[in-house]
Amino acid sequence: MEKKLDISFDKSIPKILFDNKLNVVFSTYQAGRLMMIGSSDGYNIHQTPVSYKKPMGIAVEENRIAIASFDEISFFTSNDHVIESSNLKKFDRMYLYRASYNTNTLDIHDIHFDKTGLWGVNTMFSCLCKFTLSSSFTPKWKPPFISEIAPEDRCHLNGLALENNAPKYVTALSSTNYKDGWRKDIMNTGIVMDVTTNEILCENLGMPHSPRIIDGELYFLESARGKLFKWNAKTKEKELVYNFKRFIRGIKHYKGILFIAFSKIRESSKSFQKVEVKENSTNAGFTIFDLRTKTPYGELLYNTTIDEIYDINIIEGCKKPGMVTKSNKNNKSIIVTPQNVYWKKVKDESNESKAV
Repeated sequence: MEKKLDISFDKSIPKILFDNKLNVVFSTYQAGRLMMIGSSDGYNIHQTPVSYKKPMGIAVEENRIAIASFDEISFFTSNDHVIESSNLKKFDRMYLYRASYNTNTLDIHDIHFDKTGLWGVNTMFSCLCKFTLSSSFTPKWKPPFISEIAPEDRCHLNGLALENNAPKYVTALSSTNYKDGWRKDIMNTGIVMDVTTNEILCENLGMPHSPRIIDGELYFLESARGKLFKWNAKTKEKELVYNFKRFIRGIKHYKGILFIAFSKIRESSKSFQKVEVKENSTNAGFTIFDLRTKTPYGELLYNTTIDEIYDINIIEGCKKPGMVTKSNKNNKSIIVTPQNVYWKKVKDESNESKAV
């Protein structure tokens, strides 16, 4: 049984989740979990941990979810008939494993659905890519300073924002063109780029992540300095929105509020010891931030177990979703048609006769 994870939170967190019927989902590659956070009464928080090997980017759209992990991208769709026909009634939505791409270890970071499939930031090969059944990935764009597609993590390309279902902005930790070049000076070499023009909009940043287009404007995080910025397209300058003074990474926008994740600084990492907000980055969790008034509503903190968060997203219209993963025992029992759900009794495969 999963040990309960020790958390503390402001009263505003469960109230916002309950009143808006939202569930927060975030990835923690360090703890090997996908976490689903919600409230059933507006006062308390419930947690649904899902075991995953190094989960990173999370894409949520309507009734489907995609998760980038250590060596694959997994796809799930929701099916509420499963809840009605089983002992899973403690959940109000259930996501079932449907398929996965075997990508191998590409170090995929941000992922986003478009009309035809899924975009991914392929950090290992320094490019944006899509996924098909015929290959591990298909390169679609690389920064102009990257001379070739090679498994060398040359600039640590990490963040992606789509506009009209196409890549618009990316973030990277440097503009270097050699293996692991970004590690040399993580506090001063980060960039934000316009994919459509190949223009570097911002540079000299400390570990930028999570570019997002909100109401037609670009926002991004300067993680190593704990700052949220907005890009002013007219003045060609970045504008400080708020200084969180901790290591922040991962944004999701919902009706004027932002869900922003933060992480504890990794003591074992030489690179992270250079981060300016190291002393304040003692816990992982997330904050809910009012973009209109530029003030935080409150935060949820993990006191143990979870130290690092990569991506954060929300599931709308439910308070406590569940997930049947590929390794979950229920996965082999559920047969789904467009109209019905069937539960199959799983046989002991060790006693089955061999094929002849």
